[in-house]
Amino acid sequence: MRHVPAHPARTDATGPNSGADVGEAGAGAGLRLTGSAPMVTDLSLEELEREARLVIGEMAYAYFAGGADDERLLTGNVEAWGHWQLHPRVLAGVSSVSTATTLLGSPVASPVGIAPTAIQGLAHPEGEVATARGAAAAGALLILSSLATCRLEDVASAVPPEAVRWMQIYVLRDRARTVDLVARTVAAGYRALVLTVDAPVSGLRLREWRTGVHLPDDLALPNLAGDSTSSAREGGFMAVVTNEFEPALTLDDIEWLGGLSELPVVVKGVQRADDAVRCVDAGAVGVVVSNHGARQLADAPATADILGEVVDAVGGRAEVYVDGGVRRAPDVAKALALGARAVLVGRPSLWALATGGADGVAGLLGWFESELRRAMALCGAATVEGLDRSLVRPTPGTGWTSVGTGPRQ
Repeated sequence: MRHVPAHPARTDATGPNSGADVGEAGAGAGLRLTGSAPMVTDLSLEELEREARLVIGEMAYAYFAGGADDERLLTGNVEAWGHWQLHPRVLAGVSSVSTATTLLGSPVASPVGIAPTAIQGLAHPEGEVATARGAAAAGALLILSSLATCRLEDVASAVPPEAVRWMQIYVLRDRARTVDLVARTVAAGYRALVLTVDAPVSGLRLREWRTGVHLPDDLALPNLAGDSTSSAREGGFMAVVTNEFEPALTLDDIEWLGGLSELPVVVKGVQRADDAVRCVDAGAVGVVVSNHGARQLADAPATADILGEVVDAVGGRAEVYVDGGVRRAPDVAKALALGARAVLVGRPSLWALATGGADGVAGLLGWFESELRRAMALCGAATVEGLDRSLVRPTPGTGWTSVGTGPRQ
């Protein structure tokens, strides 16, 4: 990352990217602001990915980077954010910008959080612990994957109690193991359960299969227990989905999971407006518009193309989040303008973890936050609530004609 120390853009003096004392982690990330003049970080995610590939090797890279079938949706997710344009408002009197918001009532410094990505021990020796530290340093949400290579308790103890942590959950065929996982999650202070519902079977991940991706002997899956570790070592991660996950989930499982604790339930993997409504009717307090990082069904819609209709259908009854193909701060601004409460990033956080550990993750999130402030200022929005439908429009020639009028969640 190349850091340019002087730029005339202004920012407010609050949040983890202010000119305040940031300590060793902030200095290592190199993305903090000095006074009222923000640092400009010349960050290329493409270069970061290439560097990460050299660090982690081909097997890990195939697992993290691969998608389903011919991988067309990997490109589709990224390109779909180009189906929308930001429509700036001028003379808006914006002298300072804040990216602060709340997620299920918990304050965060930015609406950009870390998506649940599995097997992070393939990317860095400290795995999910390092990612959690980076997210906490940036004041961002972390969603921990059930397929983590670190114990959820170790991840929790590595960060301050105020760090916002949610736990991603798969309902397992052996439901007693899911009950145990939820109990551990509650005891460790996680604030929500994120139920993934888009994996009744594994997607056909040809790159993963052809490369022989499997769990190395020096890593384990301590949060799933049972036979998951041996399945992942012997048959790869597609075998874990086939052998361990409950394939026949229904709406009743949202209520069942919610009944195991007092934690709110967010449903991840929603790709239809009517499904979003049904999830909320069944008790979900939030939905994540997601196609599993293009790893399940290659011919599913890109999330940027369906986000607005999901927001409109939910109608403010629950918070809506989105992941998939977000690579730039303007993508985040578009998602918020379309009605998302927050945006989750997956693969970019893995490349940052692989190349820089906790500081790398904090730096990536700081880059998103700093550049989101710039995009907001250029659009005339002083707060994330100010990013509304009036600031986004369909890109001419894409076939889109309307973005609706749904409320922010």
